[in-house]
Formats: sequence, C-alpha cells, structure tokens
Amino acid sequence: IDLMIERLCRSDMNRIEDVLLQYLDWRGQPFLREEVARFLTYYCKAPARLDPENVVVLNGCCSVFSALAMVLCDPGEAFLVPTPFYGGFAFSSHLYAKVELVPVHLESEITEANTHLFQLTVDKLKQALLEARLNEKKVRGLVLTNPQNPLGDVYSRDSLKEYLEFAKRYNLHVIIDEIYMLSVFDASITFHSVLSMESLPDPNRTHVIWGTSKDFGISGFRFGVLYTHNKEVASAVGSFGYLHGISGITQYKLCQLLHDREWIDTVYLPTNHSRLRNAHRYITNELQKLEIPFLYRGSGLYVWISLKKYLDPCTFEEELLLHRRFLDNKLMLSRGKAYMCKEPGWFRLIFADKPLQLKMAMLRFCQVLQEQKQYWIEKQLEDAMKE
Repeated sequence: IDLMIERLCRSDMNRIEDVLLQYLDWRGQPFLREEVARFLTYYCKAPARLDPENVVVLNGCCSVFSALAMVLCDPGEAFLVPTPFYGGFAFSSHLYAKVELVPVHLESEITEANTHLFQLTVDKLKQALLEARLNEKKVRGLVLTNPQNPLGDVYSRDSLKEYLEFAKRYNLHVIIDEIYMLSVFDASITFHSVLSMESLPDPNRTHVIWGTSKDFGISGFRFGVLYTHNKEVASAVGSFGYLHGISGITQYKLCQLLHDREWIDTVYLPTNHSRLRNAHRYITNELQKLEIPFLYRGSGLYVWISLKKYLDPCTFEEELLLHRRFLDNKLMLSRGKAYMCKEPGWFRLIFADKPLQLKMAMLRFCQVLQEQKQYWIEKQLEDAMKE
C-alpha cells in the first residue's frame, strides 16, 4: 500500500474536467475500457489485441458476478462451483437472481484419482452435474477462480482446456475469476489466463472477471472488469452500470494507473512479489515448526491450513468454537465452513501483512492453540469425573 499511495499521489493522477463530472457510459468510460483492453492483452498474454467493446467495468468484481448471474440465469437455476470456494459468490449469486451454487466437493486425500490435495477433475464436474440434474436443478454454468481462493491452486493450461471443453459439451457458461492473476509470487509457477488461449472451446460462453482489489490492494476503489466475447452479455451486464457505475474521477485515476506499465513491471510487481515471498516463507516455516499441515502453492495472499488435530471431536461445531477463540484474541482466520468445505478443520490464513504484524499474529496464534489444548484437558477431566 505504501507503493500504491506514492503512485496515486503523483501529479498525473490529479485531473478534473467537465466530462469526468457528468453521467457516464454505463459500461465504463471509453478511455478506461480501451486501457483495460490493452492491460489485459499485455498481462494475460493474449494472442491478439483484446477488443475494448468486450470490456465492461462496474464497482467491484462481486457486482460483475451478481450482474452475470442475473443475465445468464433465471431464478432457481444454478452454477457449478468447486469447493472450497470464495464465500462472497454465494451472496452475490443470490442477491439479484436467486441463483443457486451447486458444490463440486474436492477431497483432502491423495488417491488414484487425486494426484494432489483438493484436485479438480472433469469426472468430479460430471458427477456434480449429474446429481444436480437428478435433483431437477437446471445448471447454466461453471464458476472457476484462477488462482484459486482459498486453495491457491494455479490451473495448468491443459486443465483449463479440459474444464472449458467439459462446459462446452454440456452447453454451460464458464465464469472465470482471475482476480489474483498478478499475485503469483513463486517464479517456478506459470499463470495461464483463459485470455491467453489461442482458441476457446466456446468463446460466447466464456466470461473473465478481474479487478484491482487483490493484485493492487485498492479494494476501496471499487473496480471490477468483465471481459466477454459475447456482445449481448456485455451489453446486458453493462446496463447494470446504472446502479453499479464508478465515478468519472476514479475511472481517470484507474486509467493512469493501468497505463503505467513501466512502474508496474519495474517497481510495484517485483516489490510486491518479493514481500509476498518473504511473508509466505515466514508463515510456512512457523506452520512447519508447529507441525500444522498446509497447502504450499506460491500464489495469492493466503495459506489453506488444517487444524483438525485441534478439534475434538472434528466437527463443524468445534471448528466454529476455535474460530471464535481466534476472534477473542483479535485474529481473523476464515473457517472452512465459510468456503463450503465439506471437511471440518480447515482454515484460511492470510499472510499478506508487514513482518511485525505477522510475528505478533503468530504469537497469538500459538497462544490460542495452547488454550485449545488446555480446553481439551479440562474437558476430558470433567467427563472423567462425571463417569
């Protein structure tokens, strides 16, 4: 945020003119949509220049997702979503259109079908779709997040193609949220945007979401982007700008920011990635000392950790109690139930903070776990005395 504040305070950000103070094109000002198209062409490594007419900007990615749900579905219809998934989707999909999310449950075990934990496969998508249809649910689309939140998985190009081909086979729309695309900090991992593919299996049913809330840490700007080849979808989602538009002055500042690729490439991204790597290294080292299992993924702002051994019994009720114990100690760890994880005991730990705050947080984290152990001992003694 220190880098971002410095950049936003430069003189080129301060411009007021008549057009910025009036009602806007609901899809977003043409100058911003043109810059977004150039930005995504460059950072998504698109094989050809992306079209500004396919861009819609609204006040945040959840607004874009809500609008898409309204446009693509009728009330009571559904999207497939691999779980665990970002909990905001559940609220956003239901807000306007009453669209249901059908979970595609992923497992935390290595099997013949799973080469890594919480692996998404086409077979699991097929099974979830079949079960939904048997329950008389009309599934209209598939929602993916890449890099995944909260797991941190970065899908390979081959996997993405398999998911998109599955969706085409069953006439499903695909909404792909790439909001963490510039937050892959492990140099050994390559992020593949859907927009980088030479040809999409079903371009008219593939819709990409991105915004600056995570990669640039400026969620208060309220900026979300939709890129879709489907002109009718773009036009329909664009009409939501009447309720979810962004102020002209903010759009100007965003345009200036996205245009400054030299600063982004030479100052912001290298520094941000370095800080994320250092914070991630510190947190994962501490988790290893505590013998707490976690997914090592090298992307995003979070680590998916298992605290099952601190739950007795391992239930969602006990998970909630531990979550509240963290809150009592001023620690915010999102619990797995909030992400529709089918297994209790998983938590999302955000590590994107300054070193001093992280050290203080880990001290409190260890204290809570000690209190949890003491709680068990006292509970066992109390049960023994009753017997």
